[in-house]
Amino acid sequence: MNPVSMKVEADKLIRMALEEDITSEDVSTNAVMGEARLGEVQLICKQDGVICGLDVFLRAFQLLDERVSAAFTVSDGDEVKKGQLLAMVRGDIRVLLSGERVALNYLQRMSGIATYTREVVELLKGSGIKLLDTRKTTPNMRIFEKYAVRVGGGCNHRYNLSDGVLLKDNHIGAAGGVGAAVKAAKAYAPFVRKVEIEVETIDQLKEALEAGADIVMLDNMSPEIMKEAVALAKGRAETECSGNVTRENIARIKDVGVDYVSSGALTHSAPILDVSLKNLHPIE
Repeated sequence: MNPVSMKVEADKLIRMALEEDITSEDVSTNAVMGEARLGEVQLICKQDGVICGLDVFLRAFQLLDERVSAAFTVSDGDEVKKGQLLAMVRGDIRVLLSGERVALNYLQRMSGIATYTREVVELLKGSGIKLLDTRKTTPNMRIFEKYAVRVGGGCNHRYNLSDGVLLKDNHIGAAGGVGAAVKAAKAYAPFVRKVEIEVETIDQLKEALEAGADIVMLDNMSPEIMKEAVALAKGRAETECSGNVTRENIARIKDVGVDYVSSGALTHSAPILDVSLKNLHPIE
């Protein structure tokens, strides 16, 4: 997604999040701050990790008031430490209070994904395997979560259903078999698109290769079976390992020889990185 369309899409989603949090007014803020007053607040990191989503964090405030600014001491992808000052944010105190939760929700979630991804990438270091995300993302958060995976050092699989052909077990069932599914996809999809298919057994793999699959997803196979599958596919199709791959068990596939490993855990199981806004005070 190019930067212009990404910004348009991000603005729409951030605005929806703000509208969810402020349906008519911020009663708490309006009760204690009746008029505009310039203020400043510190963005503090509360645990070690990888920071991600700083522009989104700031944009949440700027959609309420374009005059809000931030002096960041870090950039997306930087490793941060507990207690570190990440930014000084300046603007109308009412806006800083009203936008705080939404801004932090994005920053915490995206930083958590980047942190988790970086840890998994490190575990694969030296293997030559590319780490991929999946479509197991939070609704209306995909653009942010997939960006966070890239910041953490991973790669993006297809963005959505329009991006590529990936035939899974239910597609295979609908088509009447592995070979039939691959042949139907090759006949339907433009020739420039690769066709990937999920296989669960060596027999299914052989059928996929015979039908001309470009990529085979080895789903929930043991490391021993995966090694056999990689040897069969060598020179005929690229290989991807998938199926309940997490930070805790990814080491088991480091030496099986696959080209890619995809992990839904990058986006659905990463804990947030704790950051907070502290020491809000007027500056005029």
